[in-house]
Amino acid sequence: MAAEGWIWRWGWGRRCLGRPGLPGPGPGPTTPLFLLLLLGSVTADITDGNSEHLKREHSLIKPYQGVGSSSMPLWDFQGSTMLTSQYVRLTPDERSKEGSIWNHQPCFLKDWEMHVHFKVHGTGKKNLHGDGIALWYTRDRLVPGPVFGSKDNFHGLAIFLDTYPNDETTERVFPYISVMVNNGSLSYDHSKDGRWTELAGCTADFRNRDHDTFLAVRYSRGRLTVMTDLEDKNEWKNCIDITGVRLPTGYYFGASAGTGDLSDNHDIISMKLFQLMVEHTPDEESIDWTKIEPSVNFLKSPKDNVDDPTGNFRSGPLTGWRVFLLLLCALLGIVVCAVVSVACAWAQEPM
Repeated sequence: MAAEGWIWRWGWGRRCLGRPGLPGPGPGPTTPLFLLLLLGSVTADITDGNSEHLKREHSLIKPYQGVGSSSMPLWDFQGSTMLTSQYVRLTPDERSKEGSIWNHQPCFLKDWEMHVHFKVHGTGKKNLHGDGIALWYTRDRLVPGPVFGSKDNFHGLAIFLDTYPNDETTERVFPYISVMVNNGSLSYDHSKDGRWTELAGCTADFRNRDHDTFLAVRYSRGRLTVMTDLEDKNEWKNCIDITGVRLPTGYYFGASAGTGDLSDNHDIISMKLFQLMVEHTPDEESIDWTKIEPSVNFLKSPKDNVDDPTGNFRSGPLTGWRVFLLLLCALLGIVVCAVVSVACAWAQEPM
């Protein structure tokens, strides 16, 4: 059960100006899983942003220290990253740039929520800009590479804010946010916009907005939720909500961006990490969370990743209650057929 004062409710949650967030939409911890699966995408609560739960050692907050230098307390820069008094610019609106920023301290929280204030903007017109931002929780840091300015075959979690469709055959609408969990064995395929390794995703119009844009990533007891506030309504909107995710502790938070033949300004204004006060079972507490491998209790094959024009999957893997409901329906069907067969046999017997 969550700590005292934790609020669960249905409906859309508002963000309050001047505070990281108020309780957002979502089902309570007692909501049956089969209801979540039948209802489709549902939303998860967002922390109220109480300052006592803010982990400053993992947060990037204005006023920044070290403006004009190549580093700052608790954070390291790499590549084209530039620190100003108003934002951290990962890449300028120029071709072939890569930049990243990484927290010094490994995070040993089992339950956490990251709020990111970001801005992607540039002079390029429709589909003439790129490539996007990646948010990371990974074992290795400060390793440049081809995946939005960071390494491929990583260990951990990545959230991609992709602005350019490399796959010309896709019906997906960009910009597009997707999630990937990797144990080092998977490679991100840029030519397919990471479709084969994507766990879930949504279309999100965050580029060239005239107002602030925010993203929240929440991880608690195997449930990963991504929400956005892009409409200047101070409301969190559900983007991704999946269960069965296992992430170790002791990894690093970071953000990176890259440009190629097309470009954009990719800015991070703040990254605020909050500790979620969640009780765990004795079995969960006995686990050495630094030793587990990043994993998900289901993996979709490429044939599952069938796009519709909104960017969402038409179908997903059969897991958990979906399998149970399918088997239950099949069993009921067999029983009904058996009853009908017996009734017909009795009806045909001579009187």
